[in-house]
Amino acid sequence: MGRKSKTKGLVVWMNGERVGVWSILPSNIHEFRYDGSWLEFPDVRPISLSMPIVTKDYIYKGQVVEAFFENLLPDSVDIRRRLQRRFSVETDSAFDLLAQIGRDCVGAIQLLPEGESPQDVRTISAEPLDEAGVARILRQVVASSGFGQAGDDDFRISIAGVQEKTALLWNEGQWCKPMRSTPSSHIFKLPLGFVGVMQADMSDSVENEWLCAKIVEAFSLPVAHCDIADFEDQHVLIVERFDRRLSADRRWWIRLPQEDMCQATGTPPGAKYENEGGPGMVRIMDLLIGSRNALVDRRNFLKAQVLYWLLAAPDGHAKNFSIFLEPQGRFSLTPLYDVLSSYPILGHGNNKLAPQKLTMAMSVFGKDTHKKWAHITASHWRTTASKCRAQGEIEGILHEVIEETPKAIEAVSSALPDGFPSTVSEPILEGIQVAVERLRKGIVPEV
Repeated sequence: MGRKSKTKGLVVWMNGERVGVWSILPSNIHEFRYDGSWLEFPDVRPISLSMPIVTKDYIYKGQVVEAFFENLLPDSVDIRRRLQRRFSVETDSAFDLLAQIGRDCVGAIQLLPEGESPQDVRTISAEPLDEAGVARILRQVVASSGFGQAGDDDFRISIAGVQEKTALLWNEGQWCKPMRSTPSSHIFKLPLGFVGVMQADMSDSVENEWLCAKIVEAFSLPVAHCDIADFEDQHVLIVERFDRRLSADRRWWIRLPQEDMCQATGTPPGAKYENEGGPGMVRIMDLLIGSRNALVDRRNFLKAQVLYWLLAAPDGHAKNFSIFLEPQGRFSLTPLYDVLSSYPILGHGNNKLAPQKLTMAMSVFGKDTHKKWAHITASHWRTTASKCRAQGEIEGILHEVIEETPKAIEAVSSALPDGFPSTVSEPILEGIQVAVERLRKGIVPEV
């Protein structure tokens, strides 16, 4: 097979402003160059900390560019192939897929062909949906074709992650299909079902994630707001997007620039876990030193890691932490999201995960590095905090978590809706209480 004969490119836009061009050369090298007009824009900012704005003619090349755009897409090969079939795309490469579905990406980015520009950015263009209409869209998420059929050309979104999901707009009291340049405002996540080689039963992932979000909130950490809903036979978690904001005059939806920690560090999505080469706690804590809200962001990130351990939530990898990108290179940590507990599937036997096999996404430190959930103690958090240059914070965080646990459990328990599955709530709430006692044993009492 011969080499591709010409360079292909997509233009990057933010809220109607042309930012730059992503190109792939015939040699398959990825390039990105900021437009001169963007460099003169009053609210100029980079699309990523990994590609800071330098000079007008500077061209970023290679993996850092490829990794950034790859991270805009779902991680799952199966989901990418479904998107390929749905939109009749030649390949499942990031470029070919984003050429079709890059109009509504995570953050503020829109990707359009050269010569095409976003239309009517400062208006709301949407098609109202009744319950049946929402249910139909949700059924199409896992279908081999659907959104790409005639009449759906304006509804093309890209959401990273491994879970089946789509996104809609809440406008004037009803769900709508966003059209033209109008973005979505909420992400709809379907149940995970059976996952992994062991086929662990995560059919209640909607309830699991909702409960974890309520628990994180009860521990005073910012987290994406979410609700459970049903549309005919479709059961979903609806997550409010924190990268969208209605304008002050309520006439258009603003896209808020953001990126995940894989993008910020130039890490490909296939290396999102630390043991695969992705950033761990130390690297992310170092990055957050540059945040405009560094003290709060670093403390919240470290407390989140302790909470993820408390929740037996093993998926706190680099793609599940993000930053807002602000003018002139400033940035800050976004709310937390995508938190799922393993407690409901811990155990022995079919479709269960032995507690001794549960590993955390990011290592803690002792004499050696530790990822096994069952082996982590308070002393590991102290050593880890020291390596993260946060040794002055960790004792306060540990005491805080221990003291907040009873009230958090009480608040969350009283907020459980009728019919909430006890197979989710009981193992999670009981698991937290057991874990916090493990933590308490390694804590020096406050004087």
